[in-house]
Amino acid sequence: MDAGPVLWVLSQTCELESVRRGRAKPMSGVMKRMGMIFRAKANKALDRAEDPRETLDYSYQKQLELLQKVRRGVADVATSRKRLELQLNQLQSQSSKLEDQGRKALALGREDLAREALSRRAALQQQVTDLETQHATLQGEEEKLTLAAQRLQAKVDAFRTKKETIKATYTAAQAQTRIGEAFSGISEEMGDVGLAIQRAEDKTAQLQARAGAIDELLASGALDDPSGTHKDDLQAELDRLSGGTDVELELQRMKAELAGGPSAGQQAIEGGTGQADPRTQQQPQDTPRFDKQ
Repeated sequence: MDAGPVLWVLSQTCELESVRRGRAKPMSGVMKRMGMIFRAKANKALDRAEDPRETLDYSYQKQLELLQKVRRGVADVATSRKRLELQLNQLQSQSSKLEDQGRKALALGREDLAREALSRRAALQQQVTDLETQHATLQGEEEKLTLAAQRLQAKVDAFRTKKETIKATYTAAQAQTRIGEAFSGISEEMGDVGLAIQRAEDKTAQLQARAGAIDELLASGALDDPSGTHKDDLQAELDRLSGGTDVELELQRMKAELAGGPSAGQQAIEGGTGQADPRTQQQPQDTPRFDKQ
């Protein structure tokens, strides 16, 4: 009995027991590998879909939003500072009023009223001191935020200039690459055109070769021509010899007519009406005649 299947069953049993006891996780390595492959595929797809110009515009938009938030924060701090200033002015006005009231009460001999007015003035003075501390803190925060807004504005302006420069350079490089690919024929569009031309040339060459082969087979007699219009080499040679013989016979007849005199020539011109001269009708004995095939 083979021990391989038995050992495999034992190993699987041990693995399942380990999983059951919590000492191992099933298919953890496979899941990690699948996750890595998925992330790699997604990263490659995103890299193909990403346009640097759109990314730069999005970053610039985010910086503008951040700058707007900083400016809004400066405005909020300035509003709080202004509200404290108004409260300080009111408290200082009340403090001055209590001081005058206490002085008048003391002049009238009302020391108790003067003491009460000064006590209230002291409480207001404590509030004024606290508000002045808060005012100083808010003023410092406002100055910091204003400076940060100015620096951020300068960075945003610099980024906008750099962004437009990079976008223009990228667009020019992209156009130059497309032009180069079009000239070299390696672009997708030109590649399709080149493949179509190559296929057309291959089919044309194949048809030409087939037509030439058929002509050669017809000329050699290997293929029959049902229409009878095509002739083999032997028939073409016979037709050529027959045609040459007819020309020779016609030339000899014309010579005989010229040698027979004007009357024979005139009869030949008029279409052979009447009896011709026996000398013109007699054919040479040694002249062969060939019938046209």
